[in-house]
Amino acid sequence: MYQILLIIHSILRYAFLFSALYAIYLAVSGWQGKLPYTAKDNKASVFLILFTHTQAVIGLLLYFVFSPYSATPMKEAMKDPVLRFWKVEHITIMLIAVAIIQTGRILSKKASTDLAKHKKAAIFYIIGLLLVLASIPWPFAQVARPWFRF
Repeated sequence: MYQILLIIHSILRYAFLFSALYAIYLAVSGWQGKLPYTAKDNKASVFLILFTHTQAVIGLLLYFVFSPYSATPMKEAMKDPVLRFWKVEHITIMLIAVAIIQTGRILSKKASTDLAKHKKAAIFYIIGLLLVLASIPWPFAQVARPWFRF
């Protein structure tokens, strides 16, 4: 089950990345162009939240239920950079990113003007995406994972 969830989590990372880039593109375009906030903007935001939360749920299942690292004591994990990444850094940064992206969605929905909706979405989604990018185990990183798992 661990391997299956890991493959799904790995594949869905791209759905998240594409939906984040699209939602950011629409938000920045709307903000800079002073465009109305349309159903298209809302739909892009909904898909971003959908993929963000799906990734979070799968990640939490991997971490708390199926992780081979869960038995490792925290004191021991903190001494090993790879173990520390998986046991502390990855989950912490990703959960912060999820919270920031969700906050951006809530604040943009509650904003009173279209300009404010676009601006709040753009700022929060960009910050969330940057955090996610910083914590993805890219193939060239010390904690490398392959581009695609199959």
